[in-house]
Amino acid sequence: MLEQKEKSVYWLIREANISHKAAYDLDNNQTKGIQFDTLYRICKALECTPNDIFKLGH
Repeated sequence: MLEQKEKSVYWLIREANISHKAAYDLDNNQTKGIQFDTLYRICKALECTPNDIFKLGH
């Protein structure tokens, strides 16, 4: 989603007010969960919905 919006992880950290670790873990698929508040702030910053962010794996 960041690539589609031509935004950087650093931009997301500042815009969504999330931690560096949370942003980089999400960007590198190294997380097993996300707080709803964090998800809300990311979606608000990227002007998208959670469906735009998540991909279901098989």
